[in-house]
Amino acid sequence: MTAWLRRAGHEVAHCTVDRLMRNEGMSGVVRGRAHRTTMPGTDGQRAGDLLNRQFTADRPNYGWVTDFTYVRMWAGFAYVAFAIDLYSRAIVGWHAAMSKDTELVLITLKMALWRRDHDGHRVPEGMIHHSDAGSQYTSIRFTETLILEGLAASDGSVGDAYDNALGESTVGLYKTECTAKNSPFLTGPLKTLTEVEKATMDWVHWYNTERLHGHLGLIPPAEFETNYYDQERTSGNPEAPRMKTA
Repeated sequence: MTAWLRRAGHEVAHCTVDRLMRNEGMSGVVRGRAHRTTMPGTDGQRAGDLLNRQFTADRPNYGWVTDFTYVRMWAGFAYVAFAIDLYSRAIVGWHAAMSKDTELVLITLKMALWRRDHDGHRVPEGMIHHSDAGSQYTSIRFTETLILEGLAASDGSVGDAYDNALGESTVGLYKTECTAKNSPFLTGPLKTLTEVEKATMDWVHWYNTERLHGHLGLIPPAEFETNYYDQERTSGNPEAPRMKTA
């Protein structure tokens, strides 16, 4: 909160913000318990782990991590998948559905690829796509899509959340900030998939363009990427074009 106020032009001290928030009964939200959503794939051969728990990159589109979670609503359960850029922590793609099948993660991938192309930052050949060992990500259909798009598949080990820590962390933020009780992105209990989609869309936009990220020096992911591309243009080192396999 102190960092946000200072970015808005207010000269405030951390102790003052802390005192005023305490007086108003305001405090940070606390994450809830985890819930298992991904079932490990048992058929076929999984890809190796290309990240080895190194969730950093020196440029956008070096690698994405992916994960999905569940959301309770009156109509049952919805499932929401995300694709996150390693460099900026930006959510480059997401999708919500009523079932946790391959289509859920496949549409997320396609949305992310379209978004990067639309923004003029095409994904290079060999970019790493990292996920857990869930059956959705190891399915033949999803694996073939990665090959056709020229992406390098990377899977964490079975049953080890640390192998996909960035995905798990982002999902935790989503559950805490977007879908939990008293979330500012909700107007009441979630009843339908449409309401989940609306809340998720608003949260993702806020997360990418306004939320201050400690890993990025307390600036939003979109601003962090803009700074990178501005520096690239200044140095005269434009992005390499994406060479897609036939």
